[in-house]
Amino acid sequence: MTMTPQRHSGPGQEAGRRPEVLAPSQTPAARSRRAGAQPWVMAAAVAVAVAGAALSLNGVLRGWAWYPPVLTTVCVVALAMAALRWLRAQPFLVALGGFASLVFILTFTFFRRYSIAGFIPSGDTMEQLGRYLRRASETVLAESSPVAPNAGIVLVTCAVLGLVVILVDALAVPLALPATSGLGLVAILVVPAMVKPQSVGLWGFAAAAAGYLMILACSQWFAPDNRTTADTARNPGQFHRAAITGGMALVITLLLPLAVPGFDQGTFPQGSRLNPWGSSTGLNPMISLGNSLRSPTGDGRITYATSGSRPPYLRSVTVDRFDGDSWSPDDRDASRRVGVGRMDTGNEILADEQVRQVTAVNTGRFTSPYLPVPYAPDAVNGLDGRWSWDPATLSIKGVDTNSRNQQYLVQSTSPRLTPELLSRSSAPVRGIPEEFIRPPNNVPDIVRSTADTVTEGSGTAYAKAMAIQNYLRSVEFTYSLQSPVQGGYDGNGLSVLADFLTQKSGYCIHFASAMAVMARLEGIPSRIAVGYAPGRATGATVSVPGQGALTEYEVDSRDAHAWPELYFQGLGWVAFEPTPSRGVVPDYASQAFTPGGASTNENNDDLIPSSAATPPATPGATQAPLPGLDSAGEAGHPLTIPLYAGAGILVLALIAASPRLLRADLRTRRLRGAPYAGGTTADSAWAELRDLATDYGLSPGLSETPRHFSSRLRGSGALGEPDRPDDAGARAVASLTADFERRQYGRPAAGSGVRPDASGPSAADRIAAIQASLRRHARPARRLRAEWLPPSVLNRWGRSASAPFRAIARGAAITAQAAARSWRTVRDGLRRLRQG
Repeated sequence: MTMTPQRHSGPGQEAGRRPEVLAPSQTPAARSRRAGAQPWVMAAAVAVAVAGAALSLNGVLRGWAWYPPVLTTVCVVALAMAALRWLRAQPFLVALGGFASLVFILTFTFFRRYSIAGFIPSGDTMEQLGRYLRRASETVLAESSPVAPNAGIVLVTCAVLGLVVILVDALAVPLALPATSGLGLVAILVVPAMVKPQSVGLWGFAAAAAGYLMILACSQWFAPDNRTTADTARNPGQFHRAAITGGMALVITLLLPLAVPGFDQGTFPQGSRLNPWGSSTGLNPMISLGNSLRSPTGDGRITYATSGSRPPYLRSVTVDRFDGDSWSPDDRDASRRVGVGRMDTGNEILADEQVRQVTAVNTGRFTSPYLPVPYAPDAVNGLDGRWSWDPATLSIKGVDTNSRNQQYLVQSTSPRLTPELLSRSSAPVRGIPEEFIRPPNNVPDIVRSTADTVTEGSGTAYAKAMAIQNYLRSVEFTYSLQSPVQGGYDGNGLSVLADFLTQKSGYCIHFASAMAVMARLEGIPSRIAVGYAPGRATGATVSVPGQGALTEYEVDSRDAHAWPELYFQGLGWVAFEPTPSRGVVPDYASQAFTPGGASTNENNDDLIPSSAATPPATPGATQAPLPGLDSAGEAGHPLTIPLYAGAGILVLALIAASPRLLRADLRTRRLRGAPYAGGTTADSAWAELRDLATDYGLSPGLSETPRHFSSRLRGSGALGEPDRPDDAGARAVASLTADFERRQYGRPAAGSGVRPDASGPSAADRIAAIQASLRRHARPARRLRAEWLPPSVLNRWGRSASAPFRAIARGAAITAQAAARSWRTVRDGLRRLRQG
């Protein structure tokens, strides 16, 4: 017969409490907190944090039409998990319910017509999902920031934020790591920090910080883990500690950009932009050109050799739809043609002389869906994979490949243009798509009035084009990479264009956009070409069959450029260069009296190739310093590499020390500020004693009583010689055991041999004495493991990681048992039928 210890009620204790031997008992108050308001308050805190952090995505996604579905997704997932936790479901089931609610709300929002009952996915749902994901991929690769919020990109955004809700909730509640839940919010904020020139923005950062503080406050106030109840006293010191922590975090946030490489100038989160990896290796219109130009690291190097007299512009894609704030390439997938062995726009070219050139290109690590080529290509040979081309723009895009590690030969043809020839091109435009001609809607007044004023008195399309180019290259305008960021008009769009014409300072995308839009307002078809300005000679030559040795040039992300192309009937698309201090003004658009605008950037000295023909390369020629490098060719600040190395070592050290830090944090929360023997101090101290013993190799048994565990610990030699009962560690163990037994079962019976020390040291002091004794008498290997890889922490991590598998195994066992019972029932029934 099993004997259950009889509880003797003491003062201030409730009668009829069910004893628990191994773990601290869960009081009715604790149970009411767990099943009461805590799940709902924590869900609200998580929703506020994630939805607040999502505010920073404005500017990555255009406008606010994307935010209602994001907010709906976040709230539904958070509330579904709160409901399951309120019903006291297991943590694994709560997370599983969060995933299920995310699938249901995404299906209801995006695939209602393709689902069962409006929210259950079906085969049609998966097919439509594939289309949306392809659309999202194309958006990321092809559109400039801010991107249009199409269904594909909004679906991906909602799905990612829903998963962040599940992650933050799991860290804050079942894993009891509320401070670590901020990693999920940082993952959201990193996207605008790297993509938006304005960085995260004040409101997104403030909302995410407020939500994060709510999560921490909720964890402190409700304490869903009864093992940490010693840390839940609502004492005035919590506010003081929170204020100090918040102040330190604010100071670090303001000072960090000054010390860590990769931040642009300004005050985080509004003015700084974290970009530790530099610009992308490919010309990705998703990222603003200004990002690459402000951080010239030389990524995505392309080399080419040409038979022309000077290095050409390399053109990847065009932007031709200026519909308000969304200026993005149109791939025209329906009209694209596969195979680039022969290309022709079909435009009528009436020039007497055509200039043909051959260009050999090696893209190296440059990665983009679009192929950089000189305009206008007639044929491209030597490519790997399948490529398609757009008859309207001659832009070349990979069907099943990209530009990485491609070596190809481009044959291009263009008319030899002169000012006289362009002036005579006054015939009405015909044979080109309407989107190149149609002026944008809602053009700001300053853009329209500036176009009319600048072109006043110009009688031909060429005269108007030259008037606009000369105006933008005049001394009134300056080339600056920082002014648009400081003025809040970085990027593209009509509102940005209005600010640019007011401030009269910007970089290539602003100058090209201004000329393209003003040309359309004056009746000239226009578009914006995106690619690379003419490169620099490498000092080497490339042998091309039929051409001999050709001078080799190079470009990289520092040469990223945008320029306008205007259409002249009978001559085709003609490039202009309105950006001062960048690129090369063509001979047909040059005027000696046109001064170039000033530049406020010190790194543009080598970005303007000479207008004279480049002399043949000679062996051993000295290469000019590249922009952004000093005369020795060294890049960046001398402390950059040591700082990054130090940061990497710090991160590895934090990972290695995380078990020790978590163990120390748990001990502090259990014992911080607790009285000697009041409240739940005995429960917390006993839980800490069990974990200490586990760390030093003396885990309590599943059926072991507290008194037996205490006796085994004192007699094991882990606290010193068993025959020395007066040892401080052994006395502390006996004292904590007495406190816990009195807490659980009432005062021990007389003569039990275990007496509580009512006037002894605090629980924290006794735990410290036990820890010191265990450390003093343990072997070095065991001591090292207990301090740096404590089994009590690793066991919890192992149980959390294996929880899904255990649940699956339990489910499989239950299913197998049910199937066996059903089979036995059917078998017995059949047997009775045969016997009857």
